[in-house]
Amino acid sequence: MTTVFENSRGLSRRELLKRGTVGAALIIAGQTVICPQAAWGVEATALKPETIATMILLARDIYPHDQLADRFYAIAVKGQDTLAGQKPEHKKLIEDGIADLDKRSGAGGYRGLGWEDARVAILRDIEQTPFFQAVRGDLVVSLYNQKELWPVFGYEGESYSKGGYIHRGFNDIEWL
Repeated sequence: MTTVFENSRGLSRRELLKRGTVGAALIIAGQTVICPQAAWGVEATALKPETIATMILLARDIYPHDQLADRFYAIAVKGQDTLAGQKPEHKKLIEDGIADLDKRSGAGGYRGLGWEDARVAILRDIEQTPFFQAVRGDLVVSLYNQKELWPVFGYEGESYSKGGYIHRGFNDIEWL
């Protein structure tokens, strides 16, 4: 299987243009993962920065939304780094899980696989592992609980403090 990084020093100009703005190139500088195109970064405090960068792509592959910028996935993944700093066994679970993903992915590792379908096939193979279940279970909360994303999905927030949904335009959904 040929990967993007095989026989090269990084992304070719053609591959960078094909990828566009979704899944933009991430740069690892010291302990920080940076996306210069979108002006954001996330600092790794317990996990390796390469692990954080891989987890951002992993998060996008588990919960794919083309309309979401990578920074939202980075925010969601940051919780794994925090937990890894508090629990050495969680750090080992994450680092070992990412190492396994990279090994299964070949020479360029998980991030080196250019096709989403190839990455998803690997994820299907590990979906019953404790690593995958821990990451997936945390992501469903840490990604979708970001208030800034709620309008993207049409969620108006909790309704109890506003009297519930029934008398607040429950039947105004236009997409049904």
